[in-house]
Amino acid sequence: MRVLLVEDEVHLAEAIRLGLTAENFLVEVAHDGHTGLSKARTGEFDVLVLDIMLPGLSGYRICEALRREKIWTPVLMLTAKDGEYDEADAFDLGADDYLTKPFSYVVLVARLRALVRRGSPARPAVLEAGDLTVNPSAHSATLAGEPLSLTPREFQLLMYLTRRAGDVVSKRDILENVWDINYEGDPNILEVYVGYLRKKLDRGQGQRIETVRGVGYRLLR
Repeated sequence: MRVLLVEDEVHLAEAIRLGLTAENFLVEVAHDGHTGLSKARTGEFDVLVLDIMLPGLSGYRICEALRREKIWTPVLMLTAKDGEYDEADAFDLGADDYLTKPFSYVVLVARLRALVRRGSPARPAVLEAGDLTVNPSAHSATLAGEPLSLTPREFQLLMYLTRRAGDVVSKRDILENVWDINYEGDPNILEVYVGYLRKKLDRGQGQRIETVRGVGYRLLR
């Protein structure tokens, strides 16, 4: 489960990050509103945790901007304030839940899991990158209209790269999302599977998965 935490209190943010990581959440942190909004706009998170009082752009404004742009990732607001009007403001602007500092980690984890279970509007039913289509629900993929025969791991890798088509994705990010958050095996396994996919995708039409040396891979659109 991927969490974006936007919190300007560095020590608190680190404490929350460590606590959520111990519960097997993948946590990315931003310490100001503008950075938080930029990260949230990628749509790569399952849930957002926003402090209300932030430098640059408040949590209220981040939430408002995301909803205006039709980004429906669940949002939990954090604030040191304690009042029904603050809570009402958060909900009016599109937040899904609200937690007042100080809070219990047990409650935070429970609230986040509940938000993710409740979910947000589904991502596109079919992912596309040029003439490549990937259907997550049907667990199928086609290239130029022809079905691709993929192993379960190949399919998961292709689906992840297609969701991020056009972006450079780090090897660590791929391993954590396609293999396991705690994967400690041989990282070269990724190169092996990228090789398998290339054989099935290229078909003499040029390389579709680009290697970005020292960083990772990019699926071309």
